[in-house]
Amino acid sequence: MTEAFWQRLEREPPPGPPHGDRYGARMPDGRYLIQPLRPLPADPGLAVASLISTQASFAVERALSGWLAELAQRFEPEVVVGLPTLGLVFARPVAERLGHSNWVAAGYSRKFWYDERLAEPVSSITSPGEAKRLWLDPRMLPRLQGRRVLVVDDVISTGTSMAAALRLLARAGVRPVAVCAAMLQSRRWFKALGDAPPVVGVFATPLFRREAGGWIPDPGTLADSTCALLHSGGSV
Repeated sequence: MTEAFWQRLEREPPPGPPHGDRYGARMPDGRYLIQPLRPLPADPGLAVASLISTQASFAVERALSGWLAELAQRFEPEVVVGLPTLGLVFARPVAERLGHSNWVAAGYSRKFWYDERLAEPVSSITSPGEAKRLWLDPRMLPRLQGRRVLVVDDVISTGTSMAAALRLLARAGVRPVAVCAAMLQSRRWFKALGDAPPVVGVFATPLFRREAGGWIPDPGTLADSTCALLHSGGSV
């Protein structure tokens, strides 16, 4: 029953490797978030652990938001920008835990007062082939310009969505002090975010390869360590 996979934090991981249809990602407190393994559409011989923040239990959401806020504190952000759609689940509570009175949400839906100059094409691993544009409300610019901006998302996978967000913010004259995500999914995002600000994640998961008996994690695709600065060019 896959609907229960990400609803709670467990003391013990599921058996494996090889893994069946689930994987236990170790959290900062030593517990495990059990996630479904999903084969990639372009290569069914590879799979990723899947975090769907809108389907997580409130307890999981609270725990991940708290760890994200702890990671974010070191960068002393003055404003939090959340990325749609699933990153918005975490951005608001992170901003509140940091003591902010508000936050800024980017979106995929254009309002009639939006400016074409504040839009950027974007694609993601969870929506292959779907053409979208990321928008920033021009009325939010006074909250962003000249301030220490932190970008929050749920998962960084290939890095293409985050790269689009950083290009969009650059159009607004903003270079974030850091990028913060609940999960860093393999190392594929390193190339797309090579000159990005520091990137941190609560936990990291590898790619999985299909072999006899199940899925085997590829350690060469795992980012450096849990709750550490994982972007190769960054420092804290």
